[in-house]
Amino acid sequence: MVKRRQRLPTLWEVPDDLWEHIEPLLLKTHPSKATGRKRVDLRRVLDGIIFRLRTGCQWNPITRVYGSDRTIHRYFQLWCQSGVFEQIWALLVAACDELGQVHWKWQAADAALGKARFGGALSAPTPPIAGKTAQNGA
Repeated sequence: MVKRRQRLPTLWEVPDDLWEHIEPLLLKTHPSKATGRKRVDLRRVLDGIIFRLRTGCQWNPITRVYGSDRTIHRYFQLWCQSGVFEQIWALLVAACDELGQVHWKWQAADAALGKARFGGALSAPTPPIAGKTAQNGA
């Protein structure tokens, strides 16, 4: 009988011990207000962002388990602009590194590349600038 290797936990969702380090960063940047609408669950928002980054999906198809895709995207932009996400990302990388399963020499950045629409400027005529015609300008 073949023994199955026990799989390590993934970071699809933030573990409790890691959340204890992340939550104070978020509360310091965005303290709760005494009045107004109840704030969304920031942990679920972060889980939604991690899901989005891990799968590479668009923002729209993020499962409703994590909340509204617009809310998740809004918080992601807010955290990036304020510099908080960089701090959160450092904590996530450190947690992954502690698992000992990240082989950094094999990591690579990925990008989506596509053809220019209609073949680019070489095959499509360039539209004239508003107010200029061939007789006036050139």
